[in-house]
Amino acid sequence: MHAVGVPMAVTDEDAGLVRAAIGGDDDAFTELVRRHKGTVLRSAARFARNPAELEDLGQETFLRVYRDLRSFRGDAPFGHWLSRITVHVCYDALRKRRREEKDISLEVLAAPVADPSTGSGPSAQLARMILDQAMARLKPEDRLVITLYELEDRSVREVAELTGWSETRVKVRAFRARQTLKRLIGGDDER
Repeated sequence: MHAVGVPMAVTDEDAGLVRAAIGGDDDAFTELVRRHKGTVLRSAARFARNPAELEDLGQETFLRVYRDLRSFRGDAPFGHWLSRITVHVCYDALRKRRREEKDISLEVLAAPVADPSTGSGPSAQLARMILDQAMARLKPEDRLVITLYELEDRSVREVAELTGWSETRVKVRAFRARQTLKRLIGGDDER
């Protein structure tokens, strides 16, 4: 006998825990969180600006997992389903942040610049801050695709699976997002 919503065909090691958690076993859900918390936080770290925001993204992800666990169909490993939820939580956070941050301060451009050949110090920090500010100015969809495709080095197919977009849409969105990012950073003279 198996839990409703989790077919017996699921063979990944989390299937038993999912069935138990759906059946009301809080310890089983706690074990799922323990097993996957690191992966969720590593994925969400690209979207968070600080440790507190990262922790919030992790908590929101597992709250959604808990709430939606009955919708897990089991036609793919639990980790894949969890990754998709993580991406959606991060995307929602980006959209919310975008609404809250209409005006991005560029005072960082006045910071002192050290020797760029060292790869560290104030100039490396400045470059990272400029990139972070440019990323913050992207539309949430663009930031999502840049983060998954460029920064996490995922394939077009993986990004499509995680976002629910077609592969063509991922390619087009990535191209346009890169162009926008170049303009925001100042690396594109064609305006």
